[in-house]
Amino acid sequence: MNTESDRLCPAWVPLRGFQLRKAGVQFDAVRVDGDGGRALADGLARLTAGDPGPVVEEANGRRSVYFLVAAGSTAYRPWPVEVTRLAAGPGHIAYIPVPALNGCTWPLSWRHRPRGADLVHTQLLRSALFAL
Repeated sequence: MNTESDRLCPAWVPLRGFQLRKAGVQFDAVRVDGDGGRALADGLARLTAGDPGPVVEEANGRRSVYFLVAAGSTAYRPWPVEVTRLAAGPGHIAYIPVPALNGCTWPLSWRHRPRGADLVHTQLLRSALFAL
């Protein structure tokens, strides 16, 4: 069943399951592991009236939370040590897991679904990280 949010979904979201997307093409990501990542996502949702941009969470392992940000926007900025930047650079390639909007995507799911072309605002995310 197609919903309004499905029609606004970017082309980089797979139709089913999940896929890895190369960082630096459509977006980069900032990964925060565990409950801290979930608390950060919830805080950003409060700051943005429920629309912080696309945020993916993982249900197993480190229980990582991936904040999808504009490609290249994480470079040349200091980040807290508990953060992992997933970005492309000279001699470096990173991949970001992206689940479908519906169906079986375990262990990945959307904590906040993508809406159109909007991504997480990098400076807001960085400020929120340092505030925690």
